[in-house]
Amino acid sequence: MSQLVTHAFDEATALSYDGRRFHGQVKAEYYNMVGPFGGVTAATMLRAALSHPERLGHPLALTVNFAAPAKVAPFVIEAIPVRTNRSTQHFMLTMMQDGEVVTTATAVFGMRRESFAHTEAVMPDVPRPADVARFVAPAPLPWMQWYHVRLIRGSAFDDVQDATTYQWMRDDPPRPLDHAALAALCDTFVPRVYVKLKRPVPIGTVTFTVYFLADPETIFRQGTNELLGVARATGFSHGYFDQVGEVWSQDGELLATTTQLVYMKAPISGSS
Repeated sequence: MSQLVTHAFDEATALSYDGRRFHGQVKAEYYNMVGPFGGVTAATMLRAALSHPERLGHPLALTVNFAAPAKVAPFVIEAIPVRTNRSTQHFMLTMMQDGEVVTTATAVFGMRRESFAHTEAVMPDVPRPADVARFVAPAPLPWMQWYHVRLIRGSAFDDVQDATTYQWMRDDPPRPLDHAALAALCDTFVPRVYVKLKRPVPIGTVTFTVYFLADPETIFRQGTNELLGVARATGFSHGYFDQVGEVWSQDGELLATTTQLVYMKAPISGSS
C-alpha cells in the first residue's frame, strides 16, 4: 500500500492551533535572498485565517506587509476576526518571532452570490504551455525548486524593452490549486526592475496584495493545470517600484489579480 507524501508547500505552510494562536516553522527549502519567499509567507498568513474556527465564507482579498525578514525558525501568528458583516468578514493577522513582529496582514472573506459578471481585462494570446521551454535560473534560489515556470517573455535575459512578463506556472511537483497556492503563485514573477534593467539589483517586497476574483469552484477546478501569469510595472521612482499582475486559467478565466510595492537599490547610472 503506497504512503501519502505531503507536498513541500503544505509542509512549509503547516500550522498548529493552541486555541489562541497559530504556530509554524519557516522552512529553509522556501528561502529567498534574505528571508523566506514572500509567496509562501502570504500563503501561510492566509492559511491561518482560513483555519480560524470563527472564519466564515471564502477568501476575497489578502494584503501582506513584510516588516522584517523572518528567520529559519519557529513563529507564531495571531489571527483576529475584527469585524463580521452580512457579506464580508475582516481579519487582522500578525506573525512574530522572538516576540518581534516580522509580518502583518489583513484578509477579507465573503459570501459569493450570483450577480452581474464581466471581465474587462483580456487574456494575452500566447503559445500553449507545451510549446514553451521551462525557465531555469542561472543561480536558482531555494524556493524556485518548487515552481515550474515557462517564461514566454519578459526576463532579465531577453531583449524585451518594457517590464511586462508572460509566464506559464504551477507548483512543482504538481499540486491541486487552492487559495493558498494561488496566492503564492502571484509572487513567482521575476522582479520588474530586473526585467527593465536586464540585471539584478537589491530588492525587497514591502507590501503584497491578491484579489481572488474567481469563485472557489473555479479555482479548485484548475487542479494541477499550468496557469498564465501576466505582470507589468507602472513606475519606478525614488527607490521603489510597483508590480500589477493577473493569473488566468488556460480556458480564459481570470482567477486573481495582484499588486505589490517593492524597495529597490538601483542607483542612477554612474552614481553609487
